[in-house]
Amino acid sequence: MSKIHIPTPLRQYVDKQSTVDVKADTVAEAMNALVAKHPDLRRHLYTEEGKLRAFVNLYLNDEDIRYLQKEATAVNEGDSISIVPSIAGGAQDEPVVIPSAARDLGFCPKCHERS
Repeated sequence: MSKIHIPTPLRQYVDKQSTVDVKADTVAEAMNALVAKHPDLRRHLYTEEGKLRAFVNLYLNDEDIRYLQKEATAVNEGDSISIVPSIAGGAQDEPVVIPSAARDLGFCPKCHERS
């Protein structure tokens, strides 16, 4: 089994678990297993077209999968996958913009705190 680490804002969709164990051969299979177990999580991670949302980053054992084989990256027994949502920021004099998808993760667009 591999372990998927769930960020705090998404834990409400996985029965408040910090990790979910899945059996998979690739990152894509692991993520499919995760959303199969917890269907409410899908809309927070994937677009309606089934693509991983742009602000969702996946790491396999601390390696960004974008620099590996993306979602086709092989997963081995005992590997860890981390879901890391991006948060937009800006300079002190500029407003901070949070994409609407980040709001789905529970971040307030005005104070940037988890709501």
